[in-house]
Amino acid sequence: MSCILNIDTSTNVCSVAVSQDGSCIFEKQDTLDSKHREKLGTFVDEALAFTESHALSLDAVAVSGGPGSYTGLRVGVSMAKGICYGRGVKLLAVPTLELLAVPVLLHHEAVEDDARLVPMIDARRMEVYSAVYDRALKEVRGIQADIVDGHTYKEYLDRGPVYFFGNGAEKCMEVIHHPNAHLIKGIDALAKNMFPLAEKRMAEEKFEDVAYYVPFYLKDFVAKKAKPLL
Repeated sequence: MSCILNIDTSTNVCSVAVSQDGSCIFEKQDTLDSKHREKLGTFVDEALAFTESHALSLDAVAVSGGPGSYTGLRVGVSMAKGICYGRGVKLLAVPTLELLAVPVLLHHEAVEDDARLVPMIDARRMEVYSAVYDRALKEVRGIQADIVDGHTYKEYLDRGPVYFFGNGAEKCMEVIHHPNAHLIKGIDALAKNMFPLAEKRMAEEKFEDVAYYVPFYLKDFVAKKAKPLL
């Protein structure tokens, strides 16, 4: 039996879950943008207390590995690495865009077999972090920072149905006008959906080096200039 602590802080949702053998058995989440570090510590403490109260031995920590919020990813990965160091357990990294696709694959049966899935993470203005996957979650086009206009995904839209989702998708649908374009609302990167990907990586022994692992930021952090007081 495998018991995994799952952590996601890649977007504006901070979430923690405990999974065991293909089921989520504990979850906590909050959408406070600026308090990931504070909330994450509380949620992790509660999750670890849950495992101890149920006599569960933690086998690994899975963390959302990006792309996403620079600060959020750093907070989540730092927490995950600290737990792995302290408890001597394995570290797993789950690509955030694949994580976004999990609830679509599990709960949207109307998605056609030949459809393309485009998870989107909001970056700024009309920019998103995205990739293109098929119905089996195989990568059709790699992860990119896209500045979206009406032609960005045209080659896929001209071939068949394309489903857009994630916190960057809704704004993009304002400029994507194509009969094959479909928006799925309410899809967030959540730790409770991480277990299928985490357990697959664990079975394949795709562990990260706790000492040297860094998340996939995609783009370098750019500090905002402080506004003058006067």
